[in-house]
Amino acid sequence: MVVKRALRVAELAPLWKTIPPTKYGGSELVVSNLTEGLVSEGVDVTLFACGGSKTSGKLIEVIEKPMYDLMGGFSWTAISPYEFLSFNELFKRLNEFDIIHNHMGFHPLIFSKLLSVPIVTTLHSSVEPDFPYLAKELKDCLFVSISDAQRKLAPSLNYIATIYHGIEIDKFRPNYTNNKNYFLFIGTLSKNKGIDLAVKACHELGQRLIIAGEVRESDKDFLEKEVLPFIDGDKIKFVGEVNHDQKVALYTHAKALLFPIRWNEAFGLVMPESLACGTPVIAFSNGAIPEVIADSETGFVVDDFEEFLKRIKQVNQISRKKCREVAEKRFDTKVMVQNYINLFEKVAWGKSL
Repeated sequence: MVVKRALRVAELAPLWKTIPPTKYGGSELVVSNLTEGLVSEGVDVTLFACGGSKTSGKLIEVIEKPMYDLMGGFSWTAISPYEFLSFNELFKRLNEFDIIHNHMGFHPLIFSKLLSVPIVTTLHSSVEPDFPYLAKELKDCLFVSISDAQRKLAPSLNYIATIYHGIEIDKFRPNYTNNKNYFLFIGTLSKNKGIDLAVKACHELGQRLIIAGEVRESDKDFLEKEVLPFIDGDKIKFVGEVNHDQKVALYTHAKALLFPIRWNEAFGLVMPESLACGTPVIAFSNGAIPEVIADSETGFVVDDFEEFLKRIKQVNQISRKKCREVAEKRFDTKVMVQNYINLFEKVAWGKSL
């Protein structure tokens, strides 16, 4: 792959966690994969991120440590003042870029009409805009969706592309043998993610389930009632948040990833990660799931709990080699990176969209 001349890209990362994240952090991992992939293709990338972040491009540490640590957790009810420091650092260097790639949501776009450098915003959310009045005012800016399903959350926006997330396939080792004895749930332990449905299904079927992920304060009451009573450390086991190597080991030896989501998941990075390990996915047909999982080919896409139970028992019908092949073809970082390079060239250099 040859870049005609070096694009100069500013990547505005979320400040909540480091780039890449040490454990859980889907958006932060995507930003890292994209940044490293762009640099490897000869793109001149400057990453604006929190302290502790790492990149092979140029790093501007906007704040000394993640906002999650500074604020004692997440907050979605207001725009954090810390984020304005990203804009401050960007404006100091504005003439160094051909394009600005925004991962911080809608509010940076307030400045778009004042700038000579175009801004492309990738939306990572699986919910309707937190600040709908901003979305309405800024709907004509340039947006990238991470799935076609995501567009239903804010259909009036000016979408110029859908680009699926990519993972570094080579960092996920596949396992094609039949020695697996548990199912896996990985992600935020929330009702939207369907952790209770995964637990209920494995409990009813007498199957082992390993749960890995983040517990948020807002979900604790739900977990106390619907999940924790079933966790016995044997059949149903919770291992907490895991790092990359631990995550890969869990995927590799699982019968399948269970993903019984209740909401409009915009993508779901755990799905291509699982496929890359040769592990099929059994998921509810919400959000982007039908775009990512091919029913009866790389897993099963189901409509209700009864079908979920049925497909769990049929998981051995899925070819683990096929799962890996699809992950390599559709969800390798290289595919995502090339799609963004093509888009950036069009936007920055005036080519037709």
